[in-house]
Amino acid sequence: MKSNELIKSLEKEFNKYSIPAIAKSQKAYMRNKFDFFGLTASKRREIQKTYFNYFQINDLKEFVTLLWNLNQRDYQYIAQELLYVNYKEFKVKDVKLFEYMIINKPWWDTIDFLSPKILGKYFKLFPDEIEKNTQKWISSNNIWLQRSAILFQLKYKETLNTDLLTRIILPLSNTNEFFVNKAIGWVLREYGKTNKDWVFYFVKKNKLSNLSSREALKHIDKEK
Repeated sequence: MKSNELIKSLEKEFNKYSIPAIAKSQKAYMRNKFDFFGLTASKRREIQKTYFNYFQINDLKEFVTLLWNLNQRDYQYIAQELLYVNYKEFKVKDVKLFEYMIINKPWWDTIDFLSPKILGKYFKLFPDEIEKNTQKWISSNNIWLQRSAILFQLKYKETLNTDLLTRIILPLSNTNEFFVNKAIGWVLREYGKTNKDWVFYFVKKNKLSNLSSREALKHIDKEK
């Protein structure tokens, strides 16, 4: 089945189960930035699952890009979840696709999936790509690239590279951007579940925003 045929078939199924009240609520939750079909996440996944077997790996980049440029936000969710189930097929050059997805139609909902799940898997497969890409992203003026650099190690636990995390966080620690400061606090709080002493002393040693510090020590300060 060709890409356009797949999308038409998906659209038909989504419209069949669309609930306007859900669409309105989802759009409001995303601050009216995106339109939705009006499906619960579980219903959307139930529908899309039947289609995943049609997607050929050699057509994946083209299809994901096509989905990313469609209007309803549901399509972006399908694109990133499709990538995730095929992460073992990632190629070095795919980072360009991921960067495209981060920059285009960005908001926290997709970034917070792409960063730990897509980039997290990609950089495990291709560690030599970490330094040049994360340094480029933190040096950019794009808060979503910066947030992505911060969060890709979110679920790394004991394999998290603290030297790398330090090099990513400190150049961004004087920003006033909410989504960057929140991400700094979030990744530190998560790593605190694995190494609370490192997080505690990192926060005490370095000048972070009040938001970042508060988020990082949300559970640790109570124990110290």
